[in-house]
Amino acid sequence: MLCIWWDELDVVYYELLNPSEKITGTPYRTQLMRLSRALKEKCPQYYSRHDKIILLDENARPRVAVTVKTHLKILDWEVLPHPPYSPDIAPYDNHLFRSWYMLC
Repeated sequence: MLCIWWDELDVVYYELLNPSEKITGTPYRTQLMRLSRALKEKCPQYYSRHDKIILLDENARPRVAVTVKTHLKILDWEVLPHPPYSPDIAPYDNHLFRSWYMLC
């Protein structure tokens, strides 16, 4: 499984998981910690220009874990509510694999 985070310009952080590894609250919190570090290193302008990081992630279950919610409060990131899955509002794959679609 590939876990990937990007902003409006580029990929900020990604992590490739082992095939047997599952995303639960603890690994997801660890990924958020690494994402926070990557943002500070690669995109320091976020912390100087904006009051808050706004996170829009898929409607995955690990984000409701207590450890994840607590860590997001510590980071002071705003989590946008995500609507239920709909083919009309699923831009993730199109953005991530945009160049692949152009080749086909």
